[in-house]
Amino acid sequence: MLVAQITDTHIKRPGHLAYRVVDTATMLRDCVAAIAALVPAPDVVVVTGDLVDIGRPEEYELLRSILAPLKQPLFVVPGNHDERDAMRAAFADGGYLPSSGFLQYAIDEHPLRLIGLDTNVPGESGGLLCNTRLAWLERTLAQHPVMPTLILMHHPPFPTGIAHMDRIGLVGREGFASILAHNPQVELVLCGHLHRTIRASVGGRPALTCPSPAHQVALDLRREAPSRFMMEPPGFMLHHWIDGSLVSHVVPVGRFDGPYPFFEDDGKLIDS
Repeated sequence: MLVAQITDTHIKRPGHLAYRVVDTATMLRDCVAAIAALVPAPDVVVVTGDLVDIGRPEEYELLRSILAPLKQPLFVVPGNHDERDAMRAAFADGGYLPSSGFLQYAIDEHPLRLIGLDTNVPGESGGLLCNTRLAWLERTLAQHPVMPTLILMHHPPFPTGIAHMDRIGLVGREGFASILAHNPQVELVLCGHLHRTIRASVGGRPALTCPSPAHQVALDLRREAPSRFMMEPPGFMLHHWIDGSLVSHVVPVGRFDGPYPFFEDDGKLIDS
C-alpha cells in the first residue's frame, strides 16, 4: 500500500496570496501534478489539515478543483485554519466524514487502517485532544487491535523546539501518548502544522510532520525566535507499506535534472 500525504495547503480565494507572498494555489497544482505522475500510483491520498487559509466555502471550492486530477480516495482532517462545517460540506461526497460533531473516522478497507483525528479548536491556533476525542480514539483502536494503523492529525503530539509553533501546539498529548503506549498496532502518526519534516517518538510509536507544498516554517530553535516562514523547497511525503514494514519518503516538488544512470550499458560503473 502506498499513501501520499499532503499538508498545510492554505488555499485562499482565487487571486489571493497567502501572507501577500505565497501563491498556494499554483504550488498545490504543481504538487498534484507530481503525485499524479507517480509510478506506481499511490493507493490513497491524505491531507493532514490547514487545507484552506480562512475557512471560507469559496476556498474549499477552489481546493477541490485543484485536487480533482487525483483519482485516488482522498481522506482529510481539519487543521486550525479550517472551518469544520464548511470542510464537512466540501468533502461530503467522500462518505466518510460524520454528519455532525468532530471530523473523525476510521477507514478499514485497506492493508493499513486509517484513523482521522480532529484536533481543531474553533477560533484558536492551537489544537486539543479533549477527553471525548481521546475516548473515541481508544474505542476505535480497540476495534482492531492487531490491524496495522496510521493515525492522521494536524497538530503534532510532541514539542518540536520551534517555540512559536509549540505555543500553538497540542493540548492533551499526554493522554494521546498513553493510548499509543497500549496500542502497538499504530505504525505511524502523520501530522502537519509545522510545514517541515520532523520526527519524534510518542508513547513508543513514531510520529512525523510533513513539509508543505507551499511555504515552510523557518527552522529557528531559539526560545525567542519570531514567527516566520521560508520559501524552502515544497514537498509531500510517501508512506510505503511493504513486507510488513512502513517506509516514509520526503518528495520535493519541482523540476530537477535527471535521472542519470550510474552504470554503462555493459554494467560497469561510469568513470569519466
